Amino acid sequence: MKPISISAEALFEEHQPSLKWEWIAGHAHPERRFDEAAVRDARSAADLVGYLNYIHPYQVQIVGKREVAYLGDAPADALERRIQRIVTLEPPVIIVADEQRAPDRLVAMCDRAEIPLFTTSHSAGHVIDTVRSYLSQLMAERTTRHGVFMDILGMGVLLTGESGLGKSELGLELISRGHGLVADDAVDLYRVSQATLEGRCPDLLLNLLEVRGIGLLDIKAIFGETAVRRKMRLKLIVHLVRKETMDREFERLPYEPLYEEILGIPVLKVVIAVDAGRNLAVLVEAAVRNTILQLRGIDTYQEFIARHQSAMESNREP
Repeated sequence: MKPISISAEALFEEHQPSLKWEWIAGHAHPERRFDEAAVRDARSAADLVGYLNYIHPYQVQIVGKREVAYLGDAPADALERRIQRIVTLEPPVIIVADEQRAPDRLVAMCDRAEIPLFTTSHSAGHVIDTVRSYLSQLMAERTTRHGVFMDILGMGVLLTGESGLGKSELGLELISRGHGLVADDAVDLYRVSQATLEGRCPDLLLNLLEVRGIGLLDIKAIFGETAVRRKMRLKLIVHLVRKETMDREFERLPYEPLYEEILGIPVLKVVIAVDAGRNLAVLVEAAVRNTILQLRGIDTYQEFIARHQSAMESNREP
């Protein structure tokens, strides 16, 4: 497992719309990151998030009703020691939940130690589940693939192929037909379960599509919010090749479905030849529709083979 590098600022921005939290202290160090050794040694994301009654070094500390009461009931000297102990263990973030007001001494000490302090009205349990789920995804096995990753008919589709075949132009055509862009040029793929890959766009390329001769296009600004997606689960790879490559290396009608293995997970793959006059957008949509049928247990090619064998057996009858 590769160590993750996640800042308090990224955590805050990722969940601010859903948790509606406020950043009330520790603004001087927004790029404060999780300790890489702690992440590497963690058995799961559960080891990286917890309540104050189980304080561990480098762990996100959640402060709920009981924790605020625990701090508030203490005499001034005991309160100072308790908060000092929290700060000494260098949590990447402290989150006050359950509509609780952060103790003034905790706010002051977080400011002094440059530890980001968030507050939210959501329950502590919900905050823990949300942050753990987020970290679990980041801790998943990861790889980066070259191509255009899209939402086509609700399916995550990665367009790959030989250089210069117009993958980005094809992506633009599909966007104009109502489909959504996740990432152009490079997509980060995460193994989020034993059989699931999730693709996301690197922050640097978010909403951008490069078309030769035009340059970078902001797809969200041009086509609107519905034209982009933050992430999709990868279900199909569409690989573009030149006609001569197709004739030389691939069967016209493969007897068995093609697969490509990514992070140990097989992903369905179709190969499409690029040739003058071919409408690639229509062909990709057809490939996606056919894959949807296959996932539902309907295999057109196998049905054709069965029909062909039945016809041959009928012809043999006297």
